[in-house]
This record gives sequence, structure tokens and C-alpha cells, in this order.
Amino acid sequence: MRDHFWRADMDGVDWAGVVARYRPLVDRLRSHDDLVDLLWETVGELNTSHAYVMPTEPPGAQERKLGLLGADLSPAADGWRIDRVLPGESSEPEARSPLRAAGVDARAGDVIVAVDGRPVDRRAGPAHGLVGAADKPVELILRRDGSDRRVVVVPLGDEEVLRYQDWVRSRREYVAEHTDGRLGYLHVPDMMSYGWAQLHRDLRIASRAEALIADVRYNRGGHTSQLVVARLAAKVVSWGTGRHYAKASTYPAHAPRGPVVLVANEHSGSDGDIVNAAAQAMGIGPVVGMRTWGGVVGIDGRFDLVDGTTVTQPRYATWMKGKGWGMENHGVDPDIEVEHTPGDFFGDTDPQLDRAIAEALELLEREGSEHEPPLPEPKVNRRT
Repeated sequence: MRDHFWRADMDGVDWAGVVARYRPLVDRLRSHDDLVDLLWETVGELNTSHAYVMPTEPPGAQERKLGLLGADLSPAADGWRIDRVLPGESSEPEARSPLRAAGVDARAGDVIVAVDGRPVDRRAGPAHGLVGAADKPVELILRRDGSDRRVVVVPLGDEEVLRYQDWVRSRREYVAEHTDGRLGYLHVPDMMSYGWAQLHRDLRIASRAEALIADVRYNRGGHTSQLVVARLAAKVVSWGTGRHYAKASTYPAHAPRGPVVLVANEHSGSDGDIVNAAAQAMGIGPVVGMRTWGGVVGIDGRFDLVDGTTVTQPRYATWMKGKGWGMENHGVDPDIEVEHTPGDFFGDTDPQLDRAIAEALELLEREGSEHEPPLPEPKVNRRT
């Protein structure tokens, strides 16, 4: 840390004093978890982002990892009812619900009566029978209209991708419904390969709309913000069409045809901070939401301890036009501040998207859109 921190003066922190203060605790360590905790406390004294300590193995006994069914459940008189089976995303192999597998035919309203022959606990639900069942075949008894049937499913070890894709679908439909399809929507979850792929899941369709909402809430950062910014900053300068080709194509391909509005929140961090600051500096469009995370001193993760534990050194700082060096520990202030409260997560409205929609429609009224190509001029019949 001393040799690779982004500033030789450790940004004013007495690093030798910090290490001296924590060193006596080394003799009291009794486990690897204790060591990780001590290292976190030590590097935390730098008050700088990306000072991480990551053990080689996740905590807990992985052989007892809970299996998840990719559904929303609730208690019922004779078991636990399936309220909704998550729909999944065909272009993402990890976004699959076990209850939608071939031959299962689970539906909303079915009741899970038993797991591997054991009745479902009415209070705890099927989770007790799914301990250690992640990625392993499990037999369920499903009850529908008084009839029971046995099915075999392979529960997930993690529902994050499945529930993420369901959330993106809901936000895409929310924007379409509230704008009669005039605005396109896309979400960028990180600035790495996964986020780059997710951007392009929606960009082809979203860029055909009159204006575009680019949602970078919860963006975990990475290193591809320059690519994302280039996509959002592209302008239509040409059209391609043909006699038998139904849809005119833009040049550059998938360039936004009208105004762009970004949506950010306090969980947009690192390169997720930078993409918003760059959009403001380049005049791509306004940022709606809350001040971002504020962690732009980056890492490359090249050093590990002898047991494989990773300890990162904040090595690369960022200066930005209009922000200077001030993004670290502050974040990017939105152009239009809109709070999304915890209660909003359980309601039918999305205040930040609502404000972004209103801003995009207002910009459309002022600036217009390159939504369709101009019609060719009629040709004069030159026959004599």
C-alpha cells in the first residue's frame, strides 16, 4: 500500500502510524476471518475507495448453500404458494427459473407441499428442505386444484441474475407504457463485459425510439465507460434504406435518434461515477437522480498475499472537466435531484424514471428528433 498508493504522501495520512497502531492486534488473531477484518480496518484509515481485502473463499460452508427456486412464494394452508414464477431472459443463460424447466410446468397458484419427501414447514417454508440443494436435483410435490404431482428441479445457488433481468424488463416496460413507446430504455449494470453485453441487449431496439433513457443506477463500475459514453454520444449523420428493406438504418448504427437522459443513484460507483461526469462534461444529456457513490481512485488488482487473499491499492486517480479532482469521496451531483425512498421500492411508481421521462419529453419538444429519415425527392420522368 505504501509503495503503490496513488499519492506518495498517502494523501496526508500518517501511514506508518496507522500500521503501528494496528500491528499489536496481529498476535491476537485466531482465524483467517480475523486477519481479513484487521486488514480492512487498517486500509480503511486511508479514506479512499477501492482499498479492498478479498479472501479466496466466500464465508460459510458452501456445501450447505441454499437452493433457490426462482419464484416469489407465500404461506398457504397446505404448504407454500407460488405467487409468481420469474420469467427469465432467453439471451442470458444464468437468468433461468428452475420452475420453468422442461417438464415442470409450475404455475402461479400451485402450492409446494413437500421437498424431497418432507412436508413443507408452514412457518419456515421450503427453504429448510433446500439447504445444501443449490445446483442439485430436488424433488418437489406441487398441488394444483387438489391434485398432487411430483417434479424434479435443479435449484439455483444465486437468483441475482434472474431477478436483475426481471427488474430490467419491468423498467423497460414502465418507460414504454408511460410514453406510448416514444422513449427507449436501457440499463448498464457495470462497466465490464457483463454490462457491455447488457447495454447491447436493449440498445438495438431502444435507439430506434425518439429519445433514450440510459439507466446507470446500481452501476458497479469497471473500465468500459469510454465505450458506453461513445455509444450514448453518437449522433445520426446518415441513413441507409432500400426498396425492399422495411426498416431504415442509422449511421452510426444504433446511435440515439434524439435526446439522451441518464439516471443515477447513490449506488452508481467508480466507472459508474465517471460515466455520469463524462456525460455532463460532454453535454450528452442531463443526469437525473441522486449524487453518486464517489469512488474514482481505481485499482488493477495485481497483488495477492501468499494465501491468495487479495489486497488492492488505490493506484489511479481521475480528474474530470468541471469536477477537477473532487469526485473522490463526493461523487457526481445530478443535474436534477430526485430521491428514491425505500418505500418506493414497494410501490408502483419509480420517481426517478418519472422525472427522467418528463425531462426527455421536454427535450424532445425543444430539440426534436432524427426519428425517421427524410423522404427521397421525386424523380422527374425524363422520357421524351
